[in-house]
Amino acid sequence: MATTGTATRWSLKGQGYEFCNCDFGCGCNFGGFPNSADGSCRAFVGVDIQGGSCGDVNLSGLKCAAILDWPKAIHEGHGQCVFVVEPATTDKQIEALAQIFTGKLGGMPWELLGPTFEVKGLVKSKITIEGQGLKKVFKAEGVGEGRGDNLKNPVTGEDHRVNIDLPDGFIWKKGECGQGTFHVKASGIELSGNKSNWILYPFDWSNG
Repeated sequence: MATTGTATRWSLKGQGYEFCNCDFGCGCNFGGFPNSADGSCRAFVGVDIQGGSCGDVNLSGLKCAAILDWPKAIHEGHGQCVFVVEPATTDKQIEALAQIFTGKLGGMPWELLGPTFEVKGLVKSKITIEGQGLKKVFKAEGVGEGRGDNLKNPVTGEDHRVNIDLPDGFIWKKGECGQGTFHVKASGIELSGNKSNWILYPFDWSNG
């Protein structure tokens, strides 16, 4: 891989799909601590990389995901993670993604997130994304899926649109918030959530 300075340069742009066990909006985004029932942070997060590279490794067009399980707040650590990539992902691409997502190459948000979890496994699975707007299904074959929907007006039952603007957010800055249901299982980690937090967001990450 080509390097600039002391670390390989990388950048990723695309669409993020975040399902977690927090209440709507996710307390981690506002005060740093989960607002889930037990204070844990358990999530199924997918990324659709529309443009990206790591050194001379092209990452554009890849879809991947992570199963993430922290017993308390993310910054308190002790998390576990299983990465999911599609079968056609090459060894060089997997190595590049691993270096990025574990924070070894620096750059936000992964230089902060990477040290908070231990990687428990890597699974190869066909990933599909279906639906429009917040009514999305992010599925990893044989692993599980996240199924998103709009929030609902409690009186009329109509869709209730909520957008979150986080100018100082380090994972995402503008997200569409809804309710999601997810269930995933791989490498000894099994997580689920029902009508809990679901956020769809564009991301633009790099270490440059």
